[in-house]
Amino acid sequence: YVVDNPEAQYTVPKNKGREAMVYLTYIIGNYDRLPELLVFMHAERYNDDPIYDGVPLLQNLQIPYLISQGYTNLRCVWTLGCPSELKLGERSQETSSDPNSAKTTESAYPTAFKALFPGEELPDIVGVACCTQFAVTRQQIHERPIEDYYRFRNWTMETDLEDGVSGRVLEYSWHIIFGKKAIHCPNAMECYCNVYGLCSLECKEEGRCGERWPYPPFASLPSGWPGIGWDGEPRDAEKLAELRETAMTEL
Repeated sequence: YVVDNPEAQYTVPKNKGREAMVYLTYIIGNYDRLPELLVFMHAERYNDDPIYDGVPLLQNLQIPYLISQGYTNLRCVWTLGCPSELKLGERSQETSSDPNSAKTTESAYPTAFKALFPGEELPDIVGVACCTQFAVTRQQIHERPIEDYYRFRNWTMETDLEDGVSGRVLEYSWHIIFGKKAIHCPNAMECYCNVYGLCSLECKEEGRCGERWPYPPFASLPSGWPGIGWDGEPRDAEKLAELRETAMTEL
């Protein structure tokens, strides 16, 4: 999808809400002809796993588990978002001008939740691993009528919230949309086993398994990644092969 070109073959009615607008537009436009299984990911290949490569995620995705669950987050580590990203029951009235601030999203979430999920009780805490990349079944999507997805998209188009905030509101709502509890933070070791078939990882923390997803030092990957490292160092074919091997095998 091309969000900033209304003449593109695959575009959106309004460039708002970041990836949420694309996801919702796809669901609405294909609601009656969705494939059995769907994976929603960012446009860039490199953003996750040891070298932030999305390909190993797709190669190792355990289809039987996805079918049994209906929805699964593609991220197993708890950085960022788990176990309690939004503390709504005790939220501060303080706001921040930073659209990436959790407090800004906390402040916006209660009102947004009422619009997105009318009649449902606002949870005290919302927790889910970021960053809006997940797999879902057609059956799970169809648990909601198409009108719900229109409502989600209309809210995204009409809200006065900054893009960064409205996008984060949806980021912390997809798991709820697809039937999971407000706190959806599976144990990382169990997640890697169930979602990717990696069942012998050494995980010393509940929300992390070694260096399977080291927290990046910068928000954006360096130009030329993965051939260029964080410090501008070139990586030869042997080093890249080693990194890719790590990405697709157990640590």
